Amino acid sequence: MELWIPITVAAAFLQNLRMVFQKQLKSSLTTGGATFSRFVFALPLAIVYAAVLQHTQEGAPPEPSALFVLYCALGGVSQIMATGLLVAVFSHRNFAVSTAYSKTETVQTVFFGLILLGESVGGQALAGILISLFGVLAISFAQTGWNRTIVRDLVGKPAMFGIASGTCLALSVVFYRAGSLSLGGDGFLAQASLTLAVALVIQCVVMAVWLQIKEPGQAMATIRAWRVALPAGVSGFLASACWFAAMTIQNAAYVRALGQIELVFTFAASWFIFKERSKPAEVLGVLLICGGIVVLVLR
Repeated sequence: MELWIPITVAAAFLQNLRMVFQKQLKSSLTTGGATFSRFVFALPLAIVYAAVLQHTQEGAPPEPSALFVLYCALGGVSQIMATGLLVAVFSHRNFAVSTAYSKTETVQTVFFGLILLGESVGGQALAGILISLFGVLAISFAQTGWNRTIVRDLVGKPAMFGIASGTCLALSVVFYRAGSLSLGGDGFLAQASLTLAVALVIQCVVMAVWLQIKEPGQAMATIRAWRVALPAGVSGFLASACWFAAMTIQNAAYVRALGQIELVFTFAASWFIFKERSKPAEVLGVLLICGGIVVLVLR
C-alpha cells in the first residue's frame, strides 16, 4: 500500500473528530472564534513539530524562499476564504445546495493542479474522483430531495457560494503542495511540517486581525476558553499534519478525493453509534464514495 493512503485516511478521521469538538464550541464562541481556535491552538504544536523534524532529519534540509512564503500565504488565505464562504450561506434557505457544491473541490483540484503545477491525473483516477463526487452529491441532497426547488437553487446564491468555497479550498491545497515542493530537501515530513507551521502563523495573524475588526474581544475569548477549545486545536493539528504530509508526497487531487472517506466515517457513526435511519440516497452515496475510492486507489 502506498504511504499516502493510510496518512490520508487518518487525516479524514481526525478532521471528523475536530469538527465534533468545534461544534461543541459554538455554545460559548462565535463562528469566527470557533474557527480561530482551530488555528491558534494548533500553532504551538506545529512549531514544535516542525522544529523537531528540521533538527532530526537526515540529508539535505528544506530551503525556504520568498516563493515558499507566498505559496503558504495564498494557501492560508484561500482556506480561510473557503470557510468564510460556507459560513456566509448559513442564512440562505437551502444550505444543502451550497454544501454539496463545495464538494466539487476535488474536481477543481484536478484543474488547478494541472494549471499551477502541471500535474495531470490518469483516466481511471479521474473516473474514481467523479464517482466519489456523485456519491457526495447524493448524500448532500438526500435531506431535501431532487425537487423543483433544488433545481432552481442550483443557479442561485447557495450554489455560487458553494462552488466558490470549493474553488478556494482547491486552490489552498494546490498552493500548499506547491509550497512544500518548493522547499527541496530530502525529507517529506520536514517539508510538510515547515509548510504547515508557516501557513498557521499567517492564518493566525489574519484571523486575529479580522476578529479584532469584526468581533472585538472574540480572539481573547477564544484564548480564555482554552479548556474546551484545546481539543479542537490538537485534533486539528494532527489532521493538518497528516493532510500536509499526504499532499507533499502525492498529487493533491488524489489526496482530496480519498479524503471524501470522511463522509463514510460520519455515516458509520450515525448508523452504528446513534442508531439513526439513513435514506436510500445516503446509502447509495456512501456506496458510490467507496466505489470511487477503490477505483482511485487501484488506478
